[in-house]
This record gives sequence, structure tokens and C-alpha cells, in this order.
Amino acid sequence: MSRPLITVLGASGFIGSAVVAALAHRPVRLRTVSRRPAAMPGSGRTTADIEHRTADLTRPGLLAEAVAGSNAVIHLVAHIDGAGTWRAAGDAPAGARVNTGLTLDIVDALRHERTAGPPPVVLFASTATAAAEDEEEEPVTAYERQKLAAERILGEATADGVLRGAALRLSTVFGPGRTPAAADRGIVSAMAARAVSGAPITMWHDGTVRRDLLYVQDAAEAFTAALDHAGALAGRHWLVGSGRSTPLGEVFRTIAAAVADRTGAPPVPVHRVEPPAYASAADFRSVRVDCAPFRAATGWAPRVPLHEGLKRTVTALTGAHGKDLA
Repeated sequence: MSRPLITVLGASGFIGSAVVAALAHRPVRLRTVSRRPAAMPGSGRTTADIEHRTADLTRPGLLAEAVAGSNAVIHLVAHIDGAGTWRAAGDAPAGARVNTGLTLDIVDALRHERTAGPPPVVLFASTATAAAEDEEEEPVTAYERQKLAAERILGEATADGVLRGAALRLSTVFGPGRTPAAADRGIVSAMAARAVSGAPITMWHDGTVRRDLLYVQDAAEAFTAALDHAGALAGRHWLVGSGRSTPLGEVFRTIAAAVADRTGAPPVPVHRVEPPAYASAADFRSVRVDCAPFRAATGWAPRVPLHEGLKRTVTALTGAHGKDLA
């Protein structure tokens, strides 16, 4: 029997490169697609047959070529915008094109090549803040609105039998990137990098705003678990996180202490500053993620505790600055 073809879109990114590494140990055909070359696992450590394609998927026609023949597609393409890191600048067309438009393109491509057999699986990386917990309040940022629109597109396509789609609403994912190009551009790594450089850790509030922080390896394994249970997940969104909401002030002080332990320097201070112009209401909203339904449906569970994930992140960033490194 032919090995199934799994296509990872956004394979060179922070989460994408971790998903590729996890899938490389499976007996599958793995197609990685990204704008820049993806980090390829060493051939001696892989089971999958891997091919890489470099493409700007926002250009007409290229996405259909990228997903052709796929049994499963994992959509991890992200729009990165300057100082706002993962954020689209307001209603910037580029953000809407990536967060919503590519999902429409995936649906159209799979609709046109529909064949006999089970519809292909499509997993979409959404955000835990895409909608309020009661699902009645619309999201407030453009990024969240675009993710929610993409979720609805996948839901309609699933109902039409075009594909089996599921959205994984991820909490804040953090950790070391597998390559410099795939570095985490989120708040945890940004503040850890400041501490490594000796600069104070800054926050835009009093430190009581809470986040559910999910280590990148656990996030990647959530996608592989979702592939294994696609039938049970299809047609819905699923919250995925650590299940623990921690005040950011506590997180930042832990980072400062971890950097000090690695470098031998005193812990950098943690203090409040005025928020930048691109800050949104979402930055001041605490996030609690109930991932129990996803865990029950897939058997997945986060394995890396927060303190260990922070330690690994700091270790990767300190590099030769670590006092215990040879």
C-alpha cells in the first residue's frame, strides 16, 4: 500500500519546523512547503520519504500545486509583520490573504481534485482567542477575526464533504526554534533574549495578566495526534494548551532567574512600561484554555512543564554565554 502523503504548509516556521521533525519519524510521504528552505531532519534519523518545495503560496495557482494529491494538509503559514511579530497590521491585506485567503485556496484546490475515498484531512493552526468562551462575542482584533473566518470556511467545506477539517486553537506557543530562521518571535523568547543581553524585562501591565503557555514540542505533537484522530475531530475547533494559566509577571521573573543561573550575572529587573502603538485589547486579556475535550478525543497531553520549557528556551538562547558550557 502506498504511503499517505502529508503536506505541511509553512514548514520552515517556528511551529512548522517542529511538526516536520515530529512527522519525519512516521512511515509517510512528507511534503514540506515554505517560502524559504525548511530544516530537513538528518536522513539517518528519519522514516518518512521527504520532499521540499519552496513557494510563495500567496501567488495564484501555487497552493493548488502544493497540496495536489495530499491525504492530509497541515496549514501553519503565518503572516509576520515587523515590530508586531505575528500580528497583521490592522486589516492589512497580507494578513487576511494568509490567515483566511489561503484556507479558501486549500478548499478550492481540494474540491477540484476530489476523488473516491475518504476526503483529505486539513488541520489549521488557529488561536485560542479566536472567540470568547461562550462563542457569542466576536473577536476584537483583525488577526482573530481572520482566524475565525478561516475556521468557518473549513467547517462549511467539511459539511459539504470536500475535506475533513479541524482547527486547533493554540494557546501561546513558546520554546527554542529549530533553526535561527525558525526562531520563536513570541513574548517568552523576546523577554528571555532581553534578559540574556542584560536588558530589563518589560511588560505592558502590572504582571497579573495570565497566559496559557504551551511548549513548541507539545504543540507539534498535538498536530500529529490530530492526524491520528481526524475523524473524531472533523468539523470542529479544539482548544489546545497546557491547561494552566500563569501570570506573566511570574513567568518573567522565572526567566530572569533562569538566565542569571546560566550566565552567573544578577537577575535583570522586571518592570512595567507603556504599551506600544500596535498593542491590542488581546494583550491585556487573560487567557484560560480548557484542552480537556481535545485530550479526551485524541489521548494527547502536554509533556513539558512550564519551568522545564522556560529552562530549555533560556539554555538555547544563552548558547556560549552559559557558564556551564564547555
